[in-house]
Amino acid sequence: MTPRARIIPVFVPQSGCSGTCVFCDQRLITGTGEKPVTSETVKRIIMRSASVSNAGYELAFYGGSFTAGPVSRQEELLGAALPFLRSGVLNGVRISTRPDAVDIETAERLGCFGVKTIEIGAQSMIDHVLAASGRGHVAGDTAAAARIVKDRGFDLILQMMTGLPGSSEELDFETARRVIDLGPAGVRIYPTVVFENTVLHEMQKSGTYKEHTLDAAVRVCAKIVPEFEKAGIKVIRTGINTLDDMALRRVAAGAYHPAFGELVRSRIMLRKAEEMLSGTACGSEIALGVSRFRISAMTGQNRENLKILSEEFSLKSIKVMPADVENDEILLL
Repeated sequence: MTPRARIIPVFVPQSGCSGTCVFCDQRLITGTGEKPVTSETVKRIIMRSASVSNAGYELAFYGGSFTAGPVSRQEELLGAALPFLRSGVLNGVRISTRPDAVDIETAERLGCFGVKTIEIGAQSMIDHVLAASGRGHVAGDTAAAARIVKDRGFDLILQMMTGLPGSSEELDFETARRVIDLGPAGVRIYPTVVFENTVLHEMQKSGTYKEHTLDAAVRVCAKIVPEFEKAGIKVIRTGINTLDDMALRRVAAGAYHPAFGELVRSRIMLRKAEEMLSGTACGSEIALGVSRFRISAMTGQNRENLKILSEEFSLKSIKVMPADVENDEILLL
């Protein structure tokens, strides 16, 4: 994967989508209205965000399915970035799309316009879950698209979701395993959130969909994230982006939290500490050494992790201290 670039985001919600997934309300999530994005829009956004003297940006088209729309529109938007690529203001472009909108011809066209990263919304690798979610493609489409993207030298990013209709913790884990097998450079993990006025909201109200609770999402993601990290796959994001007030008012149910990724990391640290303290004598005084970047995660929100460990192992005291360790490593001091 290329070094992390400064991203200039351009949101093109619902671009290319032939239908609507049961969970989807892209315009609400991105905060983008009905006004279409044009080449002039793209140029304005780039010029507002960067300058020739401040080069090294990456332009990212987010939302919808970029390559499922008309080729003329794709070329219009990508073409707007070409002068900035030639001048060095941009060092690449990334697009987001769906698995069944990637073929060899599409990949070759994207390469001609400076695209370096292709992000594909797999969401699940279980066919009946994809069908129940209204995705309109099967897991085989994701595998085929991933091969095309990697074979032609693009960086591949895959997205997956937990808690979709028809899924389970075991099936979410299986999706993660199959995504790992595809060998992406990075992955985004989105727990399902129910927004008002979506098909999924109606499914929940009718009882045909059971809410993916925050606790359930944290639990399953705390199992999935270490698997990606062990495979050398970067977890770019866990949880949907922080919502503005308007979008937040329309969250009807599901696993939304503005610091979801921190909750997941905290749960991972808790599980590691529980394994380490197994067999600890009652009344012990414990000091855990962690990276200074993991102190809050180890402590937990409102010191919840320390309370759980103290009660679980009947400790006299427990504290967290900075130590010269990497990532999620824990030392017993």
